[in-house]
Amino acid sequence: MGNPSIEAAIKLEKKRADRKLKELDRESNGNPIVGLFNKVVRDNLAREKERLEQAEETFKALDLNKLKSCFGFDTFFATDVRRFGDGGIFIGNLRRPIEEVIPILEKKLTNAAGREVVLWFMEEKTNDITKQACVVQPKAEIDLQFESTKLSTPWGYVSAIALCVTTFGTIALMSGFFLKPGATFDDYLADVLPLFGGFISILGVSEIATRVTAARYGVKLSPSFLVPSNWTGCLGVMNNYESLLPNKKALFDIPVAHTASAYLTSLVLAIAAFISDGSFNGGDNALFIRPQFFYNNPLLSFVQFVIGPYADELGNVLPNAVEGVGVPVDPLAFAGLLGMVVTSLNLLPCGRLEGGRIAQAMFGRRTAMLLSFATSLLLGIGGLSGSVLCLAWGLFATFFRGGEEMPAKDEITPLGDNRFAWGIVLGLICFLTLFPNGGGTFSNPFLSDPFFRGDL
Repeated sequence: MGNPSIEAAIKLEKKRADRKLKELDRESNGNPIVGLFNKVVRDNLAREKERLEQAEETFKALDLNKLKSCFGFDTFFATDVRRFGDGGIFIGNLRRPIEEVIPILEKKLTNAAGREVVLWFMEEKTNDITKQACVVQPKAEIDLQFESTKLSTPWGYVSAIALCVTTFGTIALMSGFFLKPGATFDDYLADVLPLFGGFISILGVSEIATRVTAARYGVKLSPSFLVPSNWTGCLGVMNNYESLLPNKKALFDIPVAHTASAYLTSLVLAIAAFISDGSFNGGDNALFIRPQFFYNNPLLSFVQFVIGPYADELGNVLPNAVEGVGVPVDPLAFAGLLGMVVTSLNLLPCGRLEGGRIAQAMFGRRTAMLLSFATSLLLGIGGLSGSVLCLAWGLFATFFRGGEEMPAKDEITPLGDNRFAWGIVLGLICFLTLFPNGGGTFSNPFLSDPFFRGDL
């Protein structure tokens, strides 16, 4: 929904084509080869001009005077209007519930404009005075914007499948890192399959919850793209919105469904594993997680909270660790722990990550943009401090998931206290999961090397 007029851009292109045609008409050359070449160029320019004339008719700017007559006391009373792109912004106030106003006004404005239009209702703040605004744009322009970023294409689906296969491979590869020395293929199946299956189940449940919620609001999603990682196997699932969001509730509920379902599934897996084992010691098929894996990365704090900190009577930390092998953790529980950390990474309020979408719904576009900048800055500082994860995730979030979502059609209706409470709870879980812990198993996770029992 950009401000520059598409109609104005088309007119400039038409002038350029006309100028080139006139230049070719003035040229006289007896060389038959040059003449043939000029004829081909002239024909191409003539076809381009014809296409531009058709596009100009399609993207013709709306007549704001005609549109203003559609507003009134029974829907939205417009007191001022100004040009915005090929449409306009009408300042005023709602006179009826917005869910009743939108269909009535869309029908009236479509008839007056002679083509389909799209409406957004927003709040505009000037000189500490908040006013309501109705933004009207030709639907063809919005469709063009979605078409230009559309991922539901053959190449998009091929890319999604390729990333899915790659991610399954990195999950399987990462799972093998935690086997005890001398493990056989049977050990691999017994120890790694629960981790692999648990992680895939977290991704699957969150994906189903996301698509069911999106379908409830009538929002079209792109194919889902898994993000492979050699650290956790997968860093989450990404998708784009390929249709307009009806309201801020949709912008909030879809990412919340994704992250909350992932958190709950991860927690269920971890608790189920601890209950079945009867302890925190990993059970019969324990994976041995090397402390170096927890060192200087966001997983440290949460794992410390679950499997420690604790010490034996001599004060040695991690008394169940096997020197040179690692800390025993149940594979299913470890899948739950990884799932929670990966979900928390996606809850960071940056760009079009799930956390950025939630922040935009809760606080508005301006505050969400500031939060996104601050998050990118902190991830950059973490990367420069030596955390490869912070550097990699910061670059990915900034350059591949940067920017903001297109506004919802209803930006006026508040989210409500319940949704704000859910947002705060998810934010706290994200903070507690990712924030480095200065005490516990390791005296200082950033400055001191981890150690095993017997290293004192």
